[in-house]
Amino acid sequence: MGTPNVVVPILQAAERIATNLGVEIVAVYTGPDRPTGRGRKLTASPVKEYALTRGYDILTPARITNDEEIARFEAIGADLVVLAAYGLMLPAPFLFGPTHGAVNVHPSLLPAHRGAAPVAGALLAGDGVTGTTIITMDEGLDTGPVLAMEEITLDGTERTPELTERLFALGARLLESAVPAYVRAQLVPRPQSAEGVSVIRRFKKSDSDLDFSRPAAELERRVRAFDPWPGTATTWRGERLDVLAASVLGESDAIGGSNAVPGMAVAVGNDIAIATSEGLLLLERVRLAGKNGMAARDFVRTRAEFIGAVLPS
Repeated sequence: MGTPNVVVPILQAAERIATNLGVEIVAVYTGPDRPTGRGRKLTASPVKEYALTRGYDILTPARITNDEEIARFEAIGADLVVLAAYGLMLPAPFLFGPTHGAVNVHPSLLPAHRGAAPVAGALLAGDGVTGTTIITMDEGLDTGPVLAMEEITLDGTERTPELTERLFALGARLLESAVPAYVRAQLVPRPQSAEGVSVIRRFKKSDSDLDFSRPAAELERRVRAFDPWPGTATTWRGERLDVLAASVLGESDAIGGSNAVPGMAVAVGNDIAIATSEGLLLLERVRLAGKNGMAARDFVRTRAEFIGAVLPS
């Protein structure tokens, strides 16, 4: 059960597991076709597209908590559910009906960053390490016992898309070693730690607004964490200005930076930065609403009046 492109390796790992155990994949659940592009054409999820090439039975319900979908699932007779970035909470029959229950591939070091946006959560927190956890699922939000966990070190430049891909690739490898041992009763799940629990909610478009009364280091992490959704932006002359890439400077690097108030655009050589409560946020790539992204220095080259402007927080 999964939807985005990053979890296709999870389905491929499930195929290898099935071969190893001498069983078969009886169905693939994924999100419904969605309208995409300017023409709003209905488009299959990446998991569905892959499953079609393999000839699997594919189910794309918008809801799975109604009696009809529960009955359809029970008729499948699954022995194990493997879930990764599916997008829907599973009701009890999906969790406990199969012989071996359900396992989830979660891209964080649980119990840290439970919830809808674990990869962004690790980046927002400035974590030096993150990782992937395989759990057996219960009715809580990512609270089930741990089958396998592995961490990776972060260098402080990661962005959500690339890190997500990396963590699910790790998850595919962990799944392939953990699940056969689990179903053969050679691996016993262990409870999650009661310490270090955090929950990351689903982000909204309003979360994209940058607050320059916060430190530059925090804002730079938001730029990387909120790629591609919900993005990060400010407002200039009534228009949305997306901040696509940024880095952190000390105030002494800017012309007049030490006297700048939070939100003020200041020159840094040929570049531009925004003063914050602590340090400067150097703008690297920006995009005005309805325009293409560009280097921030090119943006300022034709908009000299941007320097000295105080952007809202």
